[in-house]
Amino acid sequence: MLINHGVGVDPWTLGRTLSIEPEIHPTAVVRASDFGRYTYLGPRSHVAHSVIGDYGYAMGDNQIAHALVGKFANFATGVRINPPNHPSWRATHHHFTYRSRSYGLSLDDDAAIFEWRAQDRVEIGHDVWIGHNAIVMPGVKIGTGAAVGSGAVVTKDVPPFAIVVGVPARVLRFRVEPHIAERLLQIAWWDWNAEQIDAALADFRSLDAAEFAEKYGR
Repeated sequence: MLINHGVGVDPWTLGRTLSIEPEIHPTAVVRASDFGRYTYLGPRSHVAHSVIGDYGYAMGDNQIAHALVGKFANFATGVRINPPNHPSWRATHHHFTYRSRSYGLSLDDDAAIFEWRAQDRVEIGHDVWIGHNAIVMPGVKIGTGAAVGSGAVVTKDVPPFAIVVGVPARVLRFRVEPHIAERLLQIAWWDWNAEQIDAALADFRSLDAAEFAEKYGR
């Protein structure tokens, strides 16, 4: 059930209960996209030709296109994934050369441009956190466990567990040491079922990444 939380209220403080059916805010627009279990798409968001994995959420005013997003995605307000590129090799960037019918011109819309955009897909790993108003440019891959700072513009691939900030985004540091990252990737807790996650919930809360990797690693 969709709930009206009121202006300026964080919906996650009100004990909302998600379900296996995606929760899509009535002001959001979704086209040709798939959402996993326990997913949430906030107000005034647009998602097109994308896949959002289980437990992913986008808080609102998000624009996501031609993206493959792993499980446990954390998208803050205003995140934009894969803004469309324009054909800068032409004499003009403008829509009229490929959205020709919208301008009353004689040629059909240029399907090749839309196919080009679709091929420039963004891939985002599991448990990635993207901060407010960050932008991930076409064709970028963001590794599992990475974090993108608010307002960053990501133009290059991001390694797993890296924290990137700035315009263009650069690696500030890594969340964990390389051997811990390797262990977490081996554990792959994001593939656990709900019962396994629930059983480990106290450890998710109380252990840091190294301690968690030590306990659950092989």
